[in-house]
Amino acid sequence: QVQLEESGGGLVQPGGSLRLSCATSGSIFSINAMGWYRQPPGKERELVASIHNSGWTNYADSVKGRFTISRDNAKKMLYLQMNSLKPEDTAVYFCHVVIPFGLGEAEYWGKGTLLNVSS
Repeated sequence: QVQLEESGGGLVQPGGSLRLSCATSGSIFSINAMGWYRQPPGKERELVASIHNSGWTNYADSVKGRFTISRDNAKKMLYLQMNSLKPEDTAVYFCHVVIPFGLGEAEYWGKGTLLNVSS
């Protein structure tokens, strides 16, 4: 079983910065990819950023140049540094992990952390 726990959300003013963290625990021997998704109020969940075993990172167009995803394998942590925050970044942010499972993959989600960008 794999557990993911996000932290770092809160209220921040437009233009501000915040870092989200995701602690992973459980039976994780290998990770194919990790990522952050978000779900704005009344909208669908969307990919924010992902980082793969190769080191390749992928960002939503709306956050490119403002957000940076990183991971610390030794600490089993995933981070999302968010700068120049905008009101439209307001959402619940979820940590996501994809691991090898049998001949395929399994994915796990955290419960989310709320970011509110408002003056």
